[in-house]
Amino acid sequence: MIIAYCPSVDGLERIELTDGAPLPATSIWIDLLSPTPEERAEAEKLMGAVIPTQEDITSIETSERLYLEPGAVVMTAQMPGAVQTLDPVESSVTFVLNAKRLITVRYGEPGSLTFLARKVQSDTSIAHLGPAIMFAFLDIIVDRCADEMETASASYDGLAMKVFGDGLNTRKTSSYKIAIKQLGRIGLKVAKMHDVCASLSRLLLYMATHATRLNLSEKQIEDCKMFGRDIHSIKEHGDALDNKLTFLLDATVGLVSLEQNQISKIFTVLGLIFLPPTLIASVYGMNFVNMPELHWEQGFLFSIGLMLTSVAVTFFAFRWMRLL
Repeated sequence: MIIAYCPSVDGLERIELTDGAPLPATSIWIDLLSPTPEERAEAEKLMGAVIPTQEDITSIETSERLYLEPGAVVMTAQMPGAVQTLDPVESSVTFVLNAKRLITVRYGEPGSLTFLARKVQSDTSIAHLGPAIMFAFLDIIVDRCADEMETASASYDGLAMKVFGDGLNTRKTSSYKIAIKQLGRIGLKVAKMHDVCASLSRLLLYMATHATRLNLSEKQIEDCKMFGRDIHSIKEHGDALDNKLTFLLDATVGLVSLEQNQISKIFTVLGLIFLPPTLIASVYGMNFVNMPELHWEQGFLFSIGLMLTSVAVTFFAFRWMRLL
C-alpha cells in the first residue's frame, strides 16, 4: 500500500493510492506499508534511490541499516512499539530521506507513525520538506520512548510495593510465579528499549554526519544533538531500572527460599518433637518377658501419658529456645 502526503492549505493532504494509480510528483512524505515490488519501483523512480526490501530491514549489520544512495540517505531504526512486538520486521521502520521528501517503509503499524500522520495533516507549522517531516517524527519517537520507559518504571514500582510492602501470599506459590513473570515482562520491555535507543542513537549520529547532503538547518543540527542527549538519558534510566529489576528478582527468589526454609524447619522440629514418644513406643514394643509394665493394668495408660509428657516437654523446650 502507498499513502502519499501532498501539500495543501491546512497542512499535508493524505492520498491513499489504489493499484496502478500514479504517485503524485508533489508528494512530500510517502508511506509504504508492506509494499509490493511494483510499489517500491514506483517510489524509487520519484526518489532516485533504491528502496530496501523486507530482508534488508531485518539485517543486523550497521552497513545494511545506515547507508547512502545516489538520491537519498537510507536509515533503519527500531520503533518504541518494539516493546509490544518482538518481531523485528514489524517494529522497524526504514527512512529514505533527501532534502526534498521522505519515504518510510514499514511492515507493521507503529503508533508513532499514526500520530505523525494526524499531526502533518493539521499542523501548518511543519515545513513541506522531507527533513522537517523527519524531525517532527523524531520528536514523537523520543516522547514515545520516554513514555515506554516511564511505564516500565511505574510497573516496577507497583511490583516492588507488592513484594516489599503488602507481601506475597506465602501459602500460594502462584503469587511468586506471577511476580517473577511480571519481572520478566518488565525486563524484556527494558531490554527492547535498549535496542530501540541504540538504533535511534546511530540514526541521529548518521543523519547529523550527512547534514550538508540533507540540507539541514542549524536548528535541525542542534535538534539532532538534543534528541541524542534525550535518547542517552532514556537509556541511562533503563540501565538503572535494569539494576533495580535484578535486585527485585534476587529479593523475590530470596523470599521463596526463605519460605521453603521455614517449611523445612517446621517439619524438622515436628520430627524432633515426636522422636521421644517414638522411642518410648519402641521400648514398649520389645517382646521381653521380664518387662514389668507388660502385666500392669495401668501400663497402657502409663505409656500413653509418658509419650504425651515427652511431647509437651520437647515442645516447650523448643519454644523456650525460640525455635518455634
